[in-house]
Amino acid sequence: MSTIIANIDSFLWGLPFVLFVLIVGAYYFIRSGAFPIRHLHHVMKNTAGSMRSKEASTKQEGTVSPFEAVAIAIGGTVGCGNIAGVATAIATGGPGAVFWMWIWAFFGMMIKCVEVTLGCYYRNKDENGNYFGGSTYTIEKGIKWDMGLKIGGPLALAFSIALLISWLGGSQAYTIAEALNQSFHWNMIVVTLAYSAFVFYITCKGVPRVAKFATKAVPFMCLAFIVGGLALISLNLSNIPHVFYMIFHDAFMGTKAQVGGFAGCAVSECMRYGIARSMNSNEAGQGSSPFIHGSADCEHPMRQGLWGAFEVFVDTIIVCSITALAVLCTGVWTTGTPGVTLTMMAYSANFGVWGKYFIGFMAFLFGITTTTGWYTYDCTNIRYLLRYHPIARDRLINAWKYLFPLPNIVIVTSIVLTGNGPDTFWAIVDISLVIPVFVNLLALLVMRNKFFEIFKDYKARYMGIGKIDPEFKLFYEQKPEVAKIAAETNEKIRIAKEAAYAKRDARRKKA
Repeated sequence: MSTIIANIDSFLWGLPFVLFVLIVGAYYFIRSGAFPIRHLHHVMKNTAGSMRSKEASTKQEGTVSPFEAVAIAIGGTVGCGNIAGVATAIATGGPGAVFWMWIWAFFGMMIKCVEVTLGCYYRNKDENGNYFGGSTYTIEKGIKWDMGLKIGGPLALAFSIALLISWLGGSQAYTIAEALNQSFHWNMIVVTLAYSAFVFYITCKGVPRVAKFATKAVPFMCLAFIVGGLALISLNLSNIPHVFYMIFHDAFMGTKAQVGGFAGCAVSECMRYGIARSMNSNEAGQGSSPFIHGSADCEHPMRQGLWGAFEVFVDTIIVCSITALAVLCTGVWTTGTPGVTLTMMAYSANFGVWGKYFIGFMAFLFGITTTTGWYTYDCTNIRYLLRYHPIARDRLINAWKYLFPLPNIVIVTSIVLTGNGPDTFWAIVDISLVIPVFVNLLALLVMRNKFFEIFKDYKARYMGIGKIDPEFKLFYEQKPEVAKIAAETNEKIRIAKEAAYAKRDARRKKA
């Protein structure tokens, strides 16, 4: 079975798909004038530099604050992929995979900025006045409503279902179970059961508890991992020049000779593993983060889009790079060992058993914030699928808190009992990403002109580049015809909901 899964993964993530991903990323990066790099100071000033500002913490009823949104989103991106996924990319694709990981990070900063910006622009308001959004609404409203192309509806539905199916991948549970098994020799299935129970504890109260947990855990875990990683790298500083040589050399030449337990790889494999692991980690191109950013109380869509670029910078340029340099500068990558075990070997080489404990603890924090972050994405996705059936929507969202942890148990148990390893798990993850990534990037290409209209307005308003158009609507909902349709739709939903609950209450009285 593991061989079949690996072959499917190789086929789907073949060179044509990898090139498609790179072309879309390069298009936005180049047409924007390399915005995330040229204006990195502006991005940082209005994200990290504004965390304590009133704007970052402001929220109205039915929304989350910009900082809460980014805390959940960073929690959803900085996960076990940063620890185990990067190590697996190096173990299977060689040092050159790190270069392609960085390439997608730079392109991804712009792609995620686009995703979040459009997600906020096309945000939605339900019958209770609560804001929510996401790539499903972006695709349907942007392509079907705004552009008048009927294909927008099927594309939005395909994306929504595909992203929901990715829930079956078991989230972060396997890596956490593997990490704690390596650190403390705990049974992986028992760890998964306990982990799933903790996930339920956080998600059972919905988005408010997830946001509260994320705002406390995310800054701490990122800072702790950065400090620990820099300490390890400083102990191996003399090896860093050679590490960078390997990264850039192997990215274009491949690793031909067998080195220790590593058998070498071609350039195409470096690209595939580097981009796949980078995308899985920072989620740029997946279209997932807009599900929480669409609920943010922001003054301009691209203002929130900057937070998307910031997420990728933190996730990949900082956190993933620390893992990559740690694995490479200690030399453990030559063993060919995949997964979190390889990262543990790197830290144990310098810090002994405490290195294992540190990575085990970090894997748990990274995993739990990612899993709970994705819970909020799924709830918004369910809102889209059942938006015209409010009773079924509310029931499924209520049931989801019980259903959500189950794939963790199924995936880990099946992999452990069949004797498969982390390479099988990451292949499953890659396969689950192909359809949502393809549909999302295709939609972004179709809506490119709309984004650059918003981009132009933002530069005029906040950067003094160009003239402000006073007639430009900052949000799609501000257009009178759109607001009218939305109000009529929500009124119909509200009436249908009240009638359904009235019938239910009447049946209960008779019973």
